[in-house]
Amino acid sequence: MTFLVNVYGKCGNMEEAQKVFDNLPRINVVSWTSLISGYVQNSQPELAIHVFLDMLEAGNYPTNVTLGTALTACSSLESIRLGKQIHAYVVKYQTEGDTSVGNSLCSLYSTCGSLNSAIKAFNRIREKNVMSWTTVIGASGENGEAVQGLRFFSKMLSEGIQPNEFTLTSISSVCGTMLSLRLGAQVHSVGIKLGYASNLRVRNSIMYLYLKCGLFDEAQKLFDGMSHVNLVTWNAMIAGHAQMMDLAKDDLSAHNGGNEALRIFSKLNSSGMKPDLYTFSSILTICSRLVALEQGEQIHALTLKTGFLSDVVVGTALVNMYNKCGKIERASRVFVEMSTRTLISWTSMITGFANHGLSHQALQLFEDMLLAGVRPNQVTFVGALAACSNAGMVYEALGYFEMMQKEYKIKPVMDHYMCLIDMFVRLGCIEEAFDFIKKMDFEPNEVIWSVFIAGCRRHGNMELGFYAAEQLLKLKPKDCESYAMLLDIFVSAGRWEDVAVVKNLTREEKLSETDDWSWIRIKDKVYSFKPNDGLHPQSAEIFKVLDELVEKAKCFGYKQQESFELTDEESASVYHSEKLAIAFGLLNTPIVSPILVVKSTTVCRDCHNFIKIITLLTAREIIVRDSKRLHKFVNGHCTCRDFGVSF
Repeated sequence: MTFLVNVYGKCGNMEEAQKVFDNLPRINVVSWTSLISGYVQNSQPELAIHVFLDMLEAGNYPTNVTLGTALTACSSLESIRLGKQIHAYVVKYQTEGDTSVGNSLCSLYSTCGSLNSAIKAFNRIREKNVMSWTTVIGASGENGEAVQGLRFFSKMLSEGIQPNEFTLTSISSVCGTMLSLRLGAQVHSVGIKLGYASNLRVRNSIMYLYLKCGLFDEAQKLFDGMSHVNLVTWNAMIAGHAQMMDLAKDDLSAHNGGNEALRIFSKLNSSGMKPDLYTFSSILTICSRLVALEQGEQIHALTLKTGFLSDVVVGTALVNMYNKCGKIERASRVFVEMSTRTLISWTSMITGFANHGLSHQALQLFEDMLLAGVRPNQVTFVGALAACSNAGMVYEALGYFEMMQKEYKIKPVMDHYMCLIDMFVRLGCIEEAFDFIKKMDFEPNEVIWSVFIAGCRRHGNMELGFYAAEQLLKLKPKDCESYAMLLDIFVSAGRWEDVAVVKNLTREEKLSETDDWSWIRIKDKVYSFKPNDGLHPQSAEIFKVLDELVEKAKCFGYKQQESFELTDEESASVYHSEKLAIAFGLLNTPIVSPILVVKSTTVCRDCHNFIKIITLLTAREIIVRDSKRLHKFVNGHCTCRDFGVSF
């Protein structure tokens, strides 16, 4: 009958296992342990602990196996308090040196983030087996001590312990954390030598390591060579291409990486395998980066169909996707329908409202979050301060800034000061903005000076503007846009010596024209444009549409401005990349569809003014995600309120 308890537990039928257990004529420690193990294996750790307590109250003494199983239940509950109580029991009966108990203790403390205690538990094991070493290697990697995990692996090999598939998976993860391709390749070699070349678990971990280190061709070879793949394989490939977007040398490469991830997700769907919450979270994040609204909507429908929409991680990813794609109403609807919310969910929605210029909604939601008892973090306060900045709410902004420091003990970082400086600049309070710059505990960065210079230029305070320009030049910024803005302010004031200095610096830093690219996605295809792009098949039509729009825009007071570039002093901006992408969208999408464009650099003042007028002429909603913010153009207005352009 005890054997039956064990069988039912392993088959996932704990109701029958409990019935058999309750009808046992005599109950010994093996019976108790079988029932506890069944509950642990079936993800019911609370019931496992209740059974363990019943066993103690019944006067039965647990074996080492029982204690190890109870500690595993504590790990599942992430309850270090309960785990320590069982550890005290272990110490009392002097079983810390037992291999299974020591392994369970090491795993418990690792799960609960106490690496030192995990290592102490490992060191007390008298006879360490491969599981002991694997546990401590994994514990080191999971708790941010990758180098220490590597040392344990090296020591394990020197003591003649042969790693198994779980060890190789753990050490591959450690190498991935360190982004050490050299060590990862050695681990791969060890795996092949030990006969794990075709082991799916090992191949998945090595493939993900290569992806994290940027070796996409090697990862693709491993993927293509697999006769059998599981969901972990697909997830690794999708997450790896998301990583590729972060490592890409330019925006075009990043965009291509994201598109490849979407293609892989499509193949996963057609394979008959069902995505899980990790798949949905990764692919929705990629849709956010690509501003792939249509694909994001399809994935939203799929989450409904598969039942994953109720998961808080997936729900938060959806909120973020709709926010980044300019669909704040849909983001809000998803947020409201979430059954549970995390701090990340609240922060994402608050930031979304702020980015869309809906400051009062952002601040109301911030107050609702506080009432719900959720403690804000640094990023949440950035969202709240950005909302105040957009609306020019000085009193509220300073109140939140003080609350953050005094009530929540959060030290301000550059982004918090950035919001306040941006707010004063918008209001024309240049002196107040300058005072905040001087009050900062750290040196202002390029972004701070750039915003301040733009404000000085807009409000005519050229004295402070030139001072800020000098400070920005000292930082020797690496982006072309900063130099273009400096050229703008110096040329407009006729300071030709400074113009020469800027141009010399661009030559020293080996900077040329801004790498201006724009993308528009229509259905499943992406079309990219660069300035004055005459190679596109529809170039003639695109230029014709633009010329017609420019002529019509003049009736609304539009006057084409010159933009300052790095090679020539002046260059006509009619055919900047976003204008071409928008014109292409007007030609190739239904007249009621919004146009979504991604741009690698910031939108210049001329293009910004022109796009506002296009929305009046065409009655189309146009969304442009540039390198710094989201611009949502509707009926001649932009959500940035014209403060999202620097030159």
